[in-house]
Amino acid sequence: MTSSKHVRRPHHRRRDLVELAALFTAVAVAGTAAATFVHGSGRPVLLGVSAAVMIATAGFRTWWARRHRHDAPPGPSPDPSDTGHSAAPSQAPAASAGRDANGTTLWRLRTTVRDEPGSLAVLCTTFARGRIDILTLQTHPLSAGTVDEFLLRAPAGMTAAELTRTIAAAGGRDTWVERADTHDLVDAPTRVLHLATRTALDAAELPLALRQLLGRCTIHSLPATSLGGRPMESKVPEEGVLEDTVMRLPDPSGGVITVDRPYLPFTPTEFARARALVELDAQLGPRVPRSSDVHTLPEGNDITVRRADTDDLDAALAMHERCSSRTLDLRYHGPVHDADRYLGHLLSPRYGRTLAVETSSGRLVALGHLLWDGDETEVALLVEDDWQRRGIGAELLRRLVALAVEAGCDSVYAVTQASNTGMVAAMRGLGLPLDYQVEEGTLVITARPAPTPVVTHGPHGPRQQPHDAPEPERQEQGSYGAA
Repeated sequence: MTSSKHVRRPHHRRRDLVELAALFTAVAVAGTAAATFVHGSGRPVLLGVSAAVMIATAGFRTWWARRHRHDAPPGPSPDPSDTGHSAAPSQAPAASAGRDANGTTLWRLRTTVRDEPGSLAVLCTTFARGRIDILTLQTHPLSAGTVDEFLLRAPAGMTAAELTRTIAAAGGRDTWVERADTHDLVDAPTRVLHLATRTALDAAELPLALRQLLGRCTIHSLPATSLGGRPMESKVPEEGVLEDTVMRLPDPSGGVITVDRPYLPFTPTEFARARALVELDAQLGPRVPRSSDVHTLPEGNDITVRRADTDDLDAALAMHERCSSRTLDLRYHGPVHDADRYLGHLLSPRYGRTLAVETSSGRLVALGHLLWDGDETEVALLVEDDWQRRGIGAELLRRLVALAVEAGCDSVYAVTQASNTGMVAAMRGLGLPLDYQVEEGTLVITARPAPTPVVTHGPHGPRQQPHDAPEPERQEQGSYGAA
């Protein structure tokens, strides 16, 4: 294909010359015939010859015009840089109508059908009629029917509401639809093994593994004892408890793990898988990766940043002793003498991840916490007075936000006092969108490294999570979850 300026044009001048010559020939023949008719004999023969010449000339002119008719105007010119093959113009619109860049959309879907022969066949036939491809299928038999869980590839123009109506017409009920991505293409056994490996390597991965195993849910942990040492009343049997949309499991570190998914009941299969992950965590005991990283401060001093856990409790208490009351007050927002009581909770990998900063001599001078708080994630920093204003807080905050992104968290927030200019500057230094809320001198700054709300369509209509979901009550002892 060539551009329009190089398309060959029909020879209009050649055709005009031929028609003009035919006209002059006809006139000359007619004039000769007339002169002969007037001055000579053989009039009938001359009239016949003249008529034959005129008819032949008209026929030649018609044949020539049909052979060299006007060409159709050229279509839109293609990109000269495109050297590939192109479809015909009449075929291009049909090939691209109703398709996006990928042409299809992935959906995770769960629906309940009657536990009788042919129910699943009707549903699959309906999918086939709608050109919906079934990629994976899991069945969960229940007393009130069978729950079928699909991973589907549907036409790009199909919405969640249309998909739900299609399933309802095929006999499905209590349908839950959620957008999926390529990570969901991994089969269930492989995904479970991957989550088990993550849990085995790091105790802090248990809540995140449960979140990825069970979908969008809120996970809370209630310790066995309060910060004041009082035993908590909530207990569950060793095998756990399943109650429709809530499951409770014994926490290997003591206390109870509660998993809540308000709009989608858990199946016995999901409950068994969650129990298996918790039992694996209990068998392996406390563990934290011991990797470390050396970082050079702008002033030239080297510091070591590593993961911390309850084994660092004594070093953290010693750092508290060196910190001023003002520094502890800005960090804990409460009585300074209570600060030591929080450390055991904060250093536990069950409630999040902690980064510690050590000097070249091995002294602990800073702590950074990433705490799972229901559907949200909190960051908190404590830097020893003599090491403040050196960039340590900014470096810790950057690493904590990176850990939050790695864990799939949509946002992180920091609670501080409005007068804490160091924390405000560190949050602004992230270069991320920030939200500010001030209430009676307390400042809450929320950073959104990856704002990706997911729209789901459940039995009671579409929902956007986690932003539309009600905020869970924050327990004094702490909670963890994944957005």
